[in-house]
Amino acid sequence: MSPGLIKNALLAGGFFGYLLAGAMVFQMLEQGAETEVQVKTEQHRLDFLKNYTCLTHDALEHLINVIADAVKHGVNPLLNGTSQKQTNWDLSSSFFFAGTVVTTVGYGTIAPKTAGGQIFCVFYALFGIPLNVIVLSQVGNRLSCCCKGLGKSLHRKGMEKRKAKIVTILFFLVTGVIVFLAIPPLLFMVTEKWTYQEGVYYSFISLSTIGFGDYVVGSGPKGTHPFEGYRALVYFWIIFGLAWLSLLITLLTSLLKNTEKKIEKDLQKIRNHKKEKHNQEMVMEPLTSSGLALNTKEKSMDKS
Repeated sequence: MSPGLIKNALLAGGFFGYLLAGAMVFQMLEQGAETEVQVKTEQHRLDFLKNYTCLTHDALEHLINVIADAVKHGVNPLLNGTSQKQTNWDLSSSFFFAGTVVTTVGYGTIAPKTAGGQIFCVFYALFGIPLNVIVLSQVGNRLSCCCKGLGKSLHRKGMEKRKAKIVTILFFLVTGVIVFLAIPPLLFMVTEKWTYQEGVYYSFISLSTIGFGDYVVGSGPKGTHPFEGYRALVYFWIIFGLAWLSLLITLLTSLLKNTEKKIEKDLQKIRNHKKEKHNQEMVMEPLTSSGLALNTKEKSMDKS
């Protein structure tokens, strides 16, 4: 079996094992909570029918289906019939949705429901995703120039090149974590009424483009629009956050590649040293054998 095939098999096995381990952990953490919610929901439904005897089972099921359909369309049923007005398709929210399309975050809470909107979304994403990649690349290049400038400045001050690169990565890592993961949750605690932990969770899920859709700014019973253009501003935060994350991954990859090359170079030196030592031993072995034979012959002549 070739080394390449073994390497691919180990990689596939490791990846599958990672997925399986994740599945087991998520099952252990989440399945019990889900069952608890299901039991509570069913109990609430039964209690509701018991308290409101004029309401039939079929009528309640119809109401639940209407509410579920409204949520599916991104409409908050708690705001209907009140003085509060909220739409997912004002200019700011539409701009936010367009951003989630081209960045492939795709929360799923807001989506086009009309045939025209769905068809337009396909073609819009077809051209918008490559354009977004170009924009992220340019923003990443600007950040990369700042990163390289910091590394060169540290190197000029006498710091070792590899150490300067590590310090640069740590600087951008800490700065990015503060700007994109630590500070925004504090704002979301005010604007969205989330906990700090929920804000950190939303920030990472958004910037990594996972986008589950369980938390989305400006939606849900707790979320409101604190000012016009709020969602658009969040989109720009996502764009710069994606660029930072992309740059960080590039820096880490570069560091790992350099480390891999150094290890390979050291191993090659060890192999070359062993090879040279073996060759020297092979050269010395015939000389040693000849010397022993000569000494034996001389001893035999002395005895004669």
